[in-house]
This record gives sequence, structure tokens and C-alpha cells, in this order.
Amino acid sequence: MTDDLAVAPAPDPAASARPPAADDVGIVAPKDFVFAQPFTFKSGQVIPGFTLRYETYGALNATRDNAILICHALSGDHHCAGWHTPQDRKPGWWNNLIGPGKAVDTRRYFVVCANVLGGCQGSTGPSSINPETGRPYGILFPFVTIRDMVRAQKRLLEHLGVAELHAIIGGSMGGMLAMLTAIEYPHFVRRLLAMATTGRESAQAIAFNEVGRQAIMQDPAWNRGDYPKDGGPRVGLAIARMMAHITYVSDASMDRKFGRRKKESAPNDAYTFDVQFEVESYLRHQGQSFINRFDANSYLYITRALDQFDLAQAYGSVEAAFGAIEAEMLVVGFTSDWLFPPEQNRELALAALRAGRRASYAELDTDLGHDSFLLESEELYGLVRGFLEREQPFAFDYSI
Repeated sequence: MTDDLAVAPAPDPAASARPPAADDVGIVAPKDFVFAQPFTFKSGQVIPGFTLRYETYGALNATRDNAILICHALSGDHHCAGWHTPQDRKPGWWNNLIGPGKAVDTRRYFVVCANVLGGCQGSTGPSSINPETGRPYGILFPFVTIRDMVRAQKRLLEHLGVAELHAIIGGSMGGMLAMLTAIEYPHFVRRLLAMATTGRESAQAIAFNEVGRQAIMQDPAWNRGDYPKDGGPRVGLAIARMMAHITYVSDASMDRKFGRRKKESAPNDAYTFDVQFEVESYLRHQGQSFINRFDANSYLYITRALDQFDLAQAYGSVEAAFGAIEAEMLVVGFTSDWLFPPEQNRELALAALRAGRRASYAELDTDLGHDSFLLESEELYGLVRGFLEREQPFAFDYSI
């Protein structure tokens, strides 16, 4: 549910400018889609319009049917490939997957990625200005659902002239967005690829989200959602991020990266609460870097949207939810993902098969945890490329 690499390389301070590699999309610039009509949320609440910040890579073909929509995870945004400036320390969050000649080949496909409605990276959300008050919406912003996000993204695709999606791809929350798009707009989506996702969160996943929300709301600086742009519950949001990040990785990956190694600067006296272990320093860094790019109220809203997502409840059953889709479907699970474990992913593909849909399931053996879908994996790249390019449907393999 994060768009940060779980085991990211340390930044190179000497690299003041990194020219993009030949298989990168290069320097990209975000754009804003402004929908200047009233938009009604599932809750019945209405805003006079909204903005979605997005990026595109590649070109739309003459028949307007080579588009691929990339859906981001909880803490992600529209910047999934390329570089904003040559000085950027790292590229878009799925740069390893998207680009000329890569698994999502921008020489063949028109790739679109938008920051979701309710987000805080240029799209309309709680930190946006409420035109009725001239102040940020805060918790006066309408409660947003995954369906609201999907409907807003559909407006963007219509604006871009997309007649049909060749595919929609997403991991974690992005997988929820991808599935619901194929369900709500069955004639619009030809291929659906969902990774490390679920048809509804478990009680444990909801519990982790609630702990994060409470860390934010119990911070006095939250002030019931009314705080200045550069202020707010920074301590609470950092703690929420630290706790959530633990769920995105596995015990094995954490142990391999950090073990029980202590910081060189750690005090000799063990009876202190200063940072002693490298893993403590890493989590504090995750928390501090997150508060510089994410809004606390958006975190509250998006985690609540995740909690409320429930295909079985919304449609009567998961089979009924998938019954109307026309898209060929591939679900990918990861063995070490304990947030949305492989059995939850496998059940989605099985439910689609029971509904008579074309569905496949692949399970990749990794020890990197939930964030496995974001990391370097030639096996994953091969699956994605094959699914996007093959003419005939996948055959479901129960042995995977």
C-alpha cells in the first residue's frame, strides 16, 4: 500500500544530474485535468468540481484503444515513471516497469497515471481550497470511496479521448481501483491486472489503518483537521507511516537489511531511548520523509476508503461483482505478503472463474513482503509483458 521501495538504495549525493537511461521515458511534466462540473460522491456530498493531476507516457493511437491506466497505491501519486528533473534522486515509483522496451512498453502503449481524488499531490482532496470558505476543506471534504476515485479517473480518460483501455494495472489499493474500473465499466476495459490486492481488507488490515488514524488524530496539532499547510500533526503522521511501513515488508527482508545491527553513533549506554538500532533509524527516516510529501487528512480519508472497500458486500458476492466484466483478468500474489496474503489474491481469480470470466492467477515466491510488486523482478516483468502482448487468453494454472 506504499509507493516507496521497501529496500531502496541510498541516494548518491555526488550525482547532481543523472541522464535518463535509454529505456526510461525521460523527463516528464505533470498536467492537471479540471472537471468544472458538480461531482456527487457516493455519500451524497457534492463539490463544485475537481482537479486530477496526471502524467502520460507514449502516444494514443488513431483508434484510441492502446491506453493503459496505472493505478497507484495508498501513499503513491501520478508520477509512476520518468524524471521531473535531471537532479531527481529517483524516478517515478514504477519506473522499472514502464518505459520504451520495458514490460509496459511506451513505444506501443499510451500510459496514464493520475493522483486519486482525495489525494494530496495536486489532485483535489482535504488540503484543497474549499471555494465556499476560501480555506482548506480539512474534514469538511466529502468522504471518498474507491468508487468515487474510479469515477473521477473515468472522467479524465474521457477528456484524453481514450475510447477503450487496452489494460488497467494496479497493486494494493491500485488493484482495488483496477478491479472496480473493470466492474463498473465492463465495455471499456480489455485486460485487468491486479497485484498484491484483495476484495476486502481483513480485520487485521483495518486495525493497522485505525492505529495510524489514531496516531494522527491524537496528535494535538491535528486540531480536528484544521491546520496550516506546513504544519499539522507531523508527529502523528510520521508514526502512522512508520507503523504502516512495517506491514509492507517481510520479517526476512527486514532481517536481511538490518538484523540487529546498531548504529555506529549509538550510545554505549543501553539505558536510553535514543536511536540504537539501524532499523529504528530507517523507520524514523521513513516517517520524516513521508510528512514532507503527504497530507495527514488525505491519509485519514484514503485509509478509510480502503477499509470500506468490499466487493462481496457491494455486489452480493465476489462472483456477482465479476459477473459483468468483459476484461481478461490476471491476479498476482506474493508468498511473503502478509498484509494482503496470496490466498486473498488467489480467491479473486477463482471467483472470476466461478463467474465464467477469463481469469488467471500467478504466485511469485519472494521474501520482500507486500511491496514485492514494486521491486525489481524479471519474473514479474515477464508476466506483465506476456499478459499485455499475447493474443489468446491465459490458461489458469492451479499449480502456480
